[in-house]
Amino acid sequence: MRRAVCPGSFDPVTNGHLDVIGRASRLFDEVIVGVLINQSKTGLFSIDERIAMLGEATSGYGNVRIQSFQGLLVDFCKTVHAPVVVKGLRAVSDFDYELKMAQMNIGLAGVETLFMPTNPLYSYLSSSLVKEVAKWGGDVSAHVPDHVLAALRQRLAGNGAI
Repeated sequence: MRRAVCPGSFDPVTNGHLDVIGRASRLFDEVIVGVLINQSKTGLFSIDERIAMLGEATSGYGNVRIQSFQGLLVDFCKTVHAPVVVKGLRAVSDFDYELKMAQMNIGLAGVETLFMPTNPLYSYLSSSLVKEVAKWGGDVSAHVPDHVLAALRQRLAGNGAI
C-alpha cells in the first residue's frame, strides 16, 4: 500500500490545504492528514475541532483519514507506516525551509518528502492570513469550506469580527 502523510496545524483548514490533500489522495492509496499538537502555541481552534473540520472537509475522499500527533514528524510517519510526507509549497521561501526539513527527515528516518506546488489560486493563502482577515471582518468565504467559515464566524463573533 502506498501511504503518505500530509502534516500541518490546520488552524483552520483552508481550500489550499484541501487542494494539496485532494491531489495527494489521487497519488497514494491512503493519505493520513497529521494534525500537529504544538503545546507551545495556542490555536484558535482546539485539536478536536480541527480534526472534526478536516473530517468534514475530506469526507468525500475514501482514502483520507485524520489523526493528531505530537513530536517529530518522522516518528509519526513510522507509527502510521508512511514512508512519504507530502508538503504543499506556496513560494520559494517555503522551499528553502522545507528542503532543510526534508533532508533532515530522510537522514533521521529515511522518510521521503514530495513537494507539491500549490495551485496558483491558493499561492498566497495561509491559515494565519485567513484568521487575520476574518478577525478584522474581512470576507474569507472564498478561502475556506462553508462549515469552516461558520466555525470562524462563531468563534470570532465576540470580537465584533465577521
